[in-house]
Amino acid sequence: MNINLEGKIALVTGASRGIGYFTALELAKAGAHVIACARTVGGLEDLDDAIKAVGGSATLVPFDLADMNAIDALGGSIFERWGKLDILVANAGVLGVISPIGHIEAKVFEKVMNINVTATWRLIRSVDPLLTRSDAGRAVIMSSGAAHKCRPFWGAYSASKAAVEALARTWAGETQSTPLRITSVDPGATRTAMRAQAVPGEDPMSLPHPSEVAKAILPFLGPGVTETGKLFVVRENKLVDYRLPG
Repeated sequence: MNINLEGKIALVTGASRGIGYFTALELAKAGAHVIACARTVGGLEDLDDAIKAVGGSATLVPFDLADMNAIDALGGSIFERWGKLDILVANAGVLGVISPIGHIEAKVFEKVMNINVTATWRLIRSVDPLLTRSDAGRAVIMSSGAAHKCRPFWGAYSASKAAVEALARTWAGETQSTPLRITSVDPGATRTAMRAQAVPGEDPMSLPHPSEVAKAILPFLGPGVTETGKLFVVRENKLVDYRLPG
């Protein structure tokens, strides 16, 4: 599927590696100008080189999502330069530890919630007015199957991703009468550094490459999207509704 994003402005967090890196690259290939955010300057510079190699353009914004004031300032900076935002990919996140809930250090749990939940809310708050200025605002909020499976020892990460999905669903309901369309994405197990941290004994070559996930996400960032507030399960290539227990 060829998606034309010429003239679109796209913001991607966690863009220095993994799914964020390759999603930013796919956006650039489709013609969008990419605002790439991450902590790792070297990774952002590698992304910039890759984007230039495909004839695209990017603005690099190195900062830590723990810096809430920087997130607040980001929306203002985008407004001053472009006056709007067309696409948000809220991809950045941390795993924390795989551990019994009662053994997780408070500082570790608080970091997971701060980066995965609070920073995502702060990012939404910062760019919501910009996305609603677009004639076809699109947002992808990265989730995880952990939000629903709630496997033992994954408590901090599972709780954070469940909260992120709740934020995305609520935001979608609030903006349903606007052109903005919001999709949560469960990428499934992917060949990333976070997956290697979570399951160190796993053969990474048995998992899909993050570039495959990025290609699957791209259609939800294009102008043809009509659904909002749903979950896209990459491994099943299926958009699903949320449902109540029972």
